[in-house]
Amino acid sequence: MNLGERLAALGARFTTGQKVAAGAVALVVVAGGTVGGLVATSGSSHHAAAPTPLPSTTATPKPTPKPTPKPKPKPPPVNPLTGVGPVPKGPVVAVKIDDVAAARPQVGIDKANIVYIEEVEGGLTRLVAVFGTQKPTVGPVRSVRASDPELLTQYGRIAFAASGGGGDSLPKLDASILKGDISDRGGPGFSRDGSREVPHNLMLNLAQIPSSFAAGAKPIGWTWAAHSSLAGAKPGTSLQTVVGGTGVRFQWNAGLKRYVRMIDGVTQHAADGAPVATPNVIVQFCQGYVNPADIDPAGNPGHYTKSVGRGKVAVFRNGKRIDGTWTRPSPASGTVLRDGKGKVIPLAPGGAWVVLASTGAPLTN
Repeated sequence: MNLGERLAALGARFTTGQKVAAGAVALVVVAGGTVGGLVATSGSSHHAAAPTPLPSTTATPKPTPKPTPKPKPKPPPVNPLTGVGPVPKGPVVAVKIDDVAAARPQVGIDKANIVYIEEVEGGLTRLVAVFGTQKPTVGPVRSVRASDPELLTQYGRIAFAASGGGGDSLPKLDASILKGDISDRGGPGFSRDGSREVPHNLMLNLAQIPSSFAAGAKPIGWTWAAHSSLAGAKPGTSLQTVVGGTGVRFQWNAGLKRYVRMIDGVTQHAADGAPVATPNVIVQFCQGYVNPADIDPAGNPGHYTKSVGRGKVAVFRNGKRIDGTWTRPSPASGTVLRDGKGKVIPLAPGGAWVVLASTGAPLTN
């Protein structure tokens, strides 16, 4: 049977009123969505619609998480009194040491981390030597001055050793945070050197001070750096100034890489023969006044040096001179050194000598 005969037979099956519109399409769907056949009265053919693709079942790979980097270990703390080596164990001890000709050579002064040159009565100088790394025998030990507690409070509750004190000196020491009862009045470690004249013969063995006696080393406001740009810094191979009526001079020694102390043109040595030398000399210009509450037996009033406040400073390191300012807002605060541009002046590691000169004192290279 041809196509026409099939259509005629199909039309005969419909009842009256049922017609197949011209161009109608018969669509047979097989289960599963397959097209079974397509018939058109116009003789034209239509293609079957393409099946809708099923979604992919392949999982999108997740990115591998990057491991969290481990924090870099912090460098171990260094000695705040020198900028090199570990923080020293045991107490920090400051000792008042004689500085007149009869007291030289001083004992153990080359083992101090930091040494201050300060004015006392009659235009003379004495030293305040701070020991943290080593605990040698030191001397000659002399009496405290009223300005010493103010100077040393920035170190915290350290020990302070002296041979008594006159006027208001001991009351000020007793009222301070310093552990100040290390003295020849009964403290441990004192002895007399029979080869020296009184009163320039009192010695103190710092190793006999109990390790739990006082506080250890803490920062005092200084910054240390072995390598520092000194471009533009002035030459500073020597320095000369005055503290009270006493001349103070240091000379740069390139071989030692230190400034050696000079008196009357002679290099100073400690009692053990080591040169009295330091990587840094800080000339700190301070206000001060005559202290009428402290009169020595000869009738000379003491001198009070104010180490709290601000003023000019000149730092000598590596044969160079850096000028700037020092600031210390309170006794508990450290002393910060800044150059003319306001940047912190770093010190060469190894310790320092601080010359507490009066404001307006001369300073020449």
